[in-house]
Amino acid sequence: MTTRPWILDDDLWAIIEPLLPRWPERSPGPKPVDDRLCLQGILYVLHQDIAWQLLSLELGFGSGQTCWRRLGRRQQAGFFEQLHRILLAKLNAVGELDWSRACMDGSHVRAKKGGSRETGPSPVDQRKTGSKHHLICDGKGTPLKTITTAANVNDITQTLALVDGIPPVAGRPGHPRRRPDAVLGDKAYDSRAIRRELRKRRIMPVISRKGAPNIKGLGKLRYVVEQTFALLHQFKRLAVRWERRLELHDVFLSLACGLICWRRLKKTHS
Repeated sequence: MTTRPWILDDDLWAIIEPLLPRWPERSPGPKPVDDRLCLQGILYVLHQDIAWQLLSLELGFGSGQTCWRRLGRRQQAGFFEQLHRILLAKLNAVGELDWSRACMDGSHVRAKKGGSRETGPSPVDQRKTGSKHHLICDGKGTPLKTITTAANVNDITQTLALVDGIPPVAGRPGHPRRRPDAVLGDKAYDSRAIRRELRKRRIMPVISRKGAPNIKGLGKLRYVVEQTFALLHQFKRLAVRWERRLELHDVFLSLACGLICWRRLKKTHS
């Protein structure tokens, strides 16, 4: 039987439904498309990477224009970031987040339609227009924070933004946690200033130095971030940037992070 990953299962919908604003009972015009079906249309585009106008009405998700507008409304309400935080908290509650270390890296994607924000000549793709995904994940590869920049932005410039951008994660007794014990990075993150700022945050920097041999065993520990990028780019919409508007591309990125968290949470209950 062919799996259809864009179909929401009931357990995930039970988490999502309370987060969605209710439509007014007496709103003018025709009855809006059901929120669950519309979200499945968004997931279909995320997985299959089709143009919005090619989203067939026969699938029952509503038109591509309807799903695109609903995506924009949810983005403005911060729904996708909230969903990601909730799923992180659930993973934390069952001890599935490894706070002993976090890993950082960047990955280039082609920007087929350009964009007014966060695009630039890619140094690894014949200077074609592209963007870069910057990611920090926990020691098990669970995505904690992502940032999109132009393709020619150096990884080191986003180090503190990634670390400080980790949301407060509840789920355990005490204050929500948002700081790993250590941050692992390759030589692209080598900087005395960065090390100093990480130590101020009570985070141990484990970063290889330029001109010196790599820290022994660091590659094996950092491999999880490469795995997470592979998972993110399995969502075909993220392997290439089609959205000119940065906020819409970031919505897909945040939604994919949430889905990765959900898959890991389901494994803990299986």
